[in-house]
Amino acid sequence: MRIQPRQHMLEIWRAVARQSFHHGVWRPDDTDGDSSSVEDAERLLCLMYPATELPAFRLDAPDETAADVLAALQRVGNNIDIPRKLIGAITDFTRTHTDEASVPSFAGGRYFSAVDPAAELTPEQRALGVVDSYSMSITLSLATLGFLKVLTRKVHRKDVQEMAEKLEAATRTRLSAAMVSLLRSFTVNLFDADSPQGRAVCALVNQDGLSNRLVVHQLQQRLKPLRASIREYITLGLNVVGDLDNDNLLLECGWSWGLVQDAPPVDTTEPVGAQPKGLAHQVPYLYFTVVALDGIADLFSERTLTLGLLNDEQQRLAEALRLRWEITQQYWSMVARFGEERWPLEDIPWRATARVQESEYFSLSVAAILVQDLVRRRATDDDLTRTVAVMEELAVRAKITRRMTDGDPAIALHHPGVRLPLLGSESIGPPMQWTMTDFSAQLLKRTIQLCALSRNIESHDRLLRLAEQILDHLWKRRIPSGPGANLWDNIRAVYPQSAQTGTPLSWSTTERTVECMVAAAGLYEQPPIRSRTLNDIATALLSEASHLFGKEMMEPAPALEESVRNDLSDQLTVAEGKLRRARQIVDDRPGTACTLALQVLGQLDEIALGRRAASRGV
Repeated sequence: MRIQPRQHMLEIWRAVARQSFHHGVWRPDDTDGDSSSVEDAERLLCLMYPATELPAFRLDAPDETAADVLAALQRVGNNIDIPRKLIGAITDFTRTHTDEASVPSFAGGRYFSAVDPAAELTPEQRALGVVDSYSMSITLSLATLGFLKVLTRKVHRKDVQEMAEKLEAATRTRLSAAMVSLLRSFTVNLFDADSPQGRAVCALVNQDGLSNRLVVHQLQQRLKPLRASIREYITLGLNVVGDLDNDNLLLECGWSWGLVQDAPPVDTTEPVGAQPKGLAHQVPYLYFTVVALDGIADLFSERTLTLGLLNDEQQRLAEALRLRWEITQQYWSMVARFGEERWPLEDIPWRATARVQESEYFSLSVAAILVQDLVRRRATDDDLTRTVAVMEELAVRAKITRRMTDGDPAIALHHPGVRLPLLGSESIGPPMQWTMTDFSAQLLKRTIQLCALSRNIESHDRLLRLAEQILDHLWKRRIPSGPGANLWDNIRAVYPQSAQTGTPLSWSTTERTVECMVAAAGLYEQPPIRSRTLNDIATALLSEASHLFGKEMMEPAPALEESVRNDLSDQLTVAEGKLRRARQIVDDRPGTACTLALQVLGQLDEIALGRRAASRGV
């Protein structure tokens, strides 16, 4: 199916409104008291993210809300009711996820599970913060602050102003607490090249069959600039175990699953309350690293900067996160593209060296970081072409673009999903794990992002076709009826062999799909890719058309009836307008310029034939 972000987004909003509002009142999900701040943020972001990222879906200016948007959200209310009820829903969210000491909480809740199915997690474990929640809270908080800033300029009702003022204060506190927690969840893991992890890293990156000694030397050389940057610039909330000055040690960096053990408190003037001790081992997780990078990017987006959403202290925290963001991208991009011939990323599936796991999901996570880095450093055509092949291979292996066979192990990638043991959680109860079930939606998002980056016509077309195939796969997985109708995730629709789940509605997959639609809208907002060949053809056509038009204007007025002469004059005026328009757009839209030039050439030829016929007395 073709990607039509506006139409698809309206369908999703209609379903979200039906699921989340009852008689115009926001209703919480039935979680039996075991809520998750991640899940609740995902549900709100299904509305708030498009409403603040896409001008066509804005809800903060009631007089400018589009008619089809109001129709999709008619269960919520009219253009005046919708903003007020969204404020109420976000207020409930911040109140629910604030503890008794008025400190924001980021509990994983029911998204956590025990490694042993027979074990029961303790309340203390379910209340642990998780990087997913920190990152989601940054995105939701920024969306809320921007929404309130615009809304309070447009709506002057006293009750709305008072609600907005209270929510802004609570949201700003939550944003600061999430930023501090992300700083304290970042980790640098040092290890010897001869350790099991060191040998695993060398085996991972050695795609050219070099000696282990040479691979270690090359890694150490490439890590020197990153090591210096970490040593000099990254201090807030980071405790490095080991000798960072020892250049003989290898390292990896990124985000653990939660607050890291022995992470020092971050010195800040923001009212974030007591900063709890961390439990997570000092080991980066690819999944949580990608999640953190996505949230941090929102801190220095054009919208955040234009609206001035961060205060001075938050800007300081954001700059500290940005340094981590850049260093982490550089590290994983270097590892993914290490060597002269084959990339480690192309050796699918990727192996997580610290936990001896391998999965296509990890390959997708590394590819996601690489895509962000390609945007930052302006990728070459070779980089793009090789990354496109990786995305296509991942879709094949996940049986998104291929048929699933009986007993196919690829089904586990989607259901029950990829499970990550949360190292350190066993210190206060049974060992915990985190499950990722959104592979298809994540693959679609990264494919669209890469498509937006590509300015090579062949790669762009390959990525767009792949994105359409993945969307077709995802669209079939919508829940057909009942609770969550037209939302996700009815996995049995495409994989009938998968086990039946009690509650198919997944706000995680739904929210990721919403992100895909926002990314697709951004893709179509870009100018089309310029073709040098097409530009040359358009220029040549315009040259011929302009010359023939000038020649036609030199011809004496024919002896015709006045109505016919007027019609001829009108045709020449239209042709002149098309030529002017074609010249204006020939550099950016050569295909359209070609079409206009051909139309003018056709008109001029008809006029010339008519003149010749008239001169012969036909």
